[in-house]
Amino acid sequence: MKKANLVCGIDEAGRGPVIGPLVICGVCFNESKITILKEIGVRDSKKLSPKKRAQLTQIIKQNCHSFEVIIVSAKEIDNREKDKITLNRLEELKMAEIINKLQPDVIYVDAADVNEKRFGNAIKMLLHYKPTNIISKHRADDIYPIVSAASIIAKDTRDTIIDKLKQKYGDIGSGYPSDKRTTDFLKQWIRKNKKVPYFVRTTWETTKKILREEVGSKKITDYFD
Repeated sequence: MKKANLVCGIDEAGRGPVIGPLVICGVCFNESKITILKEIGVRDSKKLSPKKRAQLTQIIKQNCHSFEVIIVSAKEIDNREKDKITLNRLEELKMAEIINKLQPDVIYVDAADVNEKRFGNAIKMLLHYKPTNIISKHRADDIYPIVSAASIIAKDTRDTIIDKLKQKYGDIGSGYPSDKRTTDFLKQWIRKNKKVPYFVRTTWETTKKILREEVGSKKITDYFD
């Protein structure tokens, strides 16, 4: 009897925000059961409401073979600069960690690098075993339902974290630099507390700019939590 292929999709949520973690998820289905993803309406997480993402997350987790989620804190994202690691490299390392744990046969990855093939090869070099294939594509979450499933879990996980921060600290907005609620929150926090909160990325230009405006001549690093 032919062994069923274990297919894995990997994606992230929260690469760009100044507030909150980067969440990376890998989800595996037996090849014969992947059709359920289209049946339940799985698609790119950005095209779904938070409520729908939460519902689908539960269904995906109940029906998948296995899944793994890695939460990369704002501090860990900042610390990569000390080690001269790019954000792309950080994603490669974390995605490889997930793949090594799940051990799927075929892997579909949403490529972060402008060179999608290079991104896939970099992950392959970090693996402790030889999968049948790694497909690294831009917009993979829009092309492959298995990657959409990973995207949904990652986004739902980050949504939950952001909601908890809002409950504790008030309206922090979406966490994206383009959101005025987010930048207003940061300005007010730094002005009042004289430091950057632990859940904010200090290496982001948004934070640096606000620090320059609020700190003036004082040493910027004095404001890091």
